[in-house]
Amino acid sequence: MAEEVLLAGDGKYVGSLTKSLLAVAFLASFGSSMLYGYNLAVVNSPAEYIKAFYNQTMVARTGTGLDDKKLTLFYSVTVSVFAIGGMAGSLMVGILVTRFGRKGTLVRITCLVFIAGAFMGFSRTFGSPEMIIVGRFITGVHSGISLSVVPMYLGEIAPKNLRGFLGLVPSIFICLGVFIAQILGLHELLGKEEHWPLFLSLVVIPTMFQLMLLPWFPESPRYLLIEKRNVHATITALKWYRSKVNIQAEIDEMQEEQRSMSSVQTVSVIGLLKDRSVRWQVITIVVVNIGMQLSGIDAIWFYTNTIFENAGIPVPQIQYTTVGTGAIEVIAGCVGCFTIERLGRRPLMIGGFTFMGICCAGITLSLMFQSHYISVACVVGIIAGFCIGPAGVPFLITAELFKQSHRPAAYTVAGCLNWLSNFTIGFVFPFLQMSAGAYCYLVFFGVCMAVAAYVFFIVPETKNKTFVEISQMFAARNGMLEEESSELGIAKNLKLAKTNGYGAVDLEYEVIEKK
Repeated sequence: MAEEVLLAGDGKYVGSLTKSLLAVAFLASFGSSMLYGYNLAVVNSPAEYIKAFYNQTMVARTGTGLDDKKLTLFYSVTVSVFAIGGMAGSLMVGILVTRFGRKGTLVRITCLVFIAGAFMGFSRTFGSPEMIIVGRFITGVHSGISLSVVPMYLGEIAPKNLRGFLGLVPSIFICLGVFIAQILGLHELLGKEEHWPLFLSLVVIPTMFQLMLLPWFPESPRYLLIEKRNVHATITALKWYRSKVNIQAEIDEMQEEQRSMSSVQTVSVIGLLKDRSVRWQVITIVVVNIGMQLSGIDAIWFYTNTIFENAGIPVPQIQYTTVGTGAIEVIAGCVGCFTIERLGRRPLMIGGFTFMGICCAGITLSLMFQSHYISVACVVGIIAGFCIGPAGVPFLITAELFKQSHRPAAYTVAGCLNWLSNFTIGFVFPFLQMSAGAYCYLVFFGVCMAVAAYVFFIVPETKNKTFVEISQMFAARNGMLEEESSELGIAKNLKLAKTNGYGAVDLEYEVIEKK
């Protein structure tokens, strides 16, 4: 098992990647984040079979089938209801993580996946299109919750020097989920008419593994200490995730955050929006989360097959080309994950959005001059640029920019805006494309460049910083520098003694007076 060390001289805590940390990151991402990617792509391959099922069901019920407009509307509801469920789930995040904890929430919401899998898997047996729509909505609720809770959980259990790496593991699994859905959707595998109910319901398999194994891992130590004030459980959790190591320095850092908080009560969304001490942090998560969806990535996925067809790729071969783009997503996600601790958050965000913007402008030019191969290259560039940074960093910095009391509400705001933007672009893009034609991608060019500029001028680098240090970096911009400093002077602090390299509990209270 890997060991942790303390930096000589300044005593700052530096952690290395233990097997426990890696296992919980993979398990949480495999059973939750991957399902989001899978459900994004799973309805693409069997679309015609699902439409045929809808039409056959209506004929059996009413004696007449659906016309093209009604059938398209029915199928559009099936696709878009996933985003509506996601928005509903994101609104529950704050309440769930405060009541059940981070790991506890992930364990409890697994029941949603089993219910959704049953609805979708047996929909054809019962001749009910409504069961598919309900199942898609429930999977959306699960994804809306897990998309926020997984990075929150991993961000809190990770040592500060590994927070970026572990925080981007979920984004790799999201890309992997899309890739797996694309592979399984090939005609040679589950892309046949008789297999689509099984294809939709396979989400239960990763969740089953998560339900069996994740309960054995500890809850977030930061949640246990700051919100639950359970010192014994905190020490147990830290020993699990840090192996045999002196955990005193990390306990001290958590208590420093606890002292800097005026209250350990979880702040509501309204309280978060009214709190001027986090004004610029809130603006930042609004900009990056809306920008992530309005960058054009969803529109690109929507238009990919048409671009490939215009480039002269035979229609039967497009499915294999699409799988190739899925592989590029996974590779780009891995590049971002393994470079973030070396490069930092800002370069991945600025570089990713800038590259996407350039490629969006390239698509406009290629469509104007009928250069289809350049448009294919630009599509690949947009997907790669998105997955390297903008796909995962916004969720990571949402955890980093806020203290424990504000973090659940921040994820609620970020998640809701993310899903709302996702739904908006899916609804608006076809009309934008009809009215603006090739120029519609210039809108995405403007969004990408604006977000890149905002990050460049406003957002500080958070690499290898504690949550308190990050809060202090924003204090001057928020006009709260004096208040931030004074809050550090008053608190009740559980004093932990050092015994044999571990933090042992000393049940005395130390009152730190304001200087």
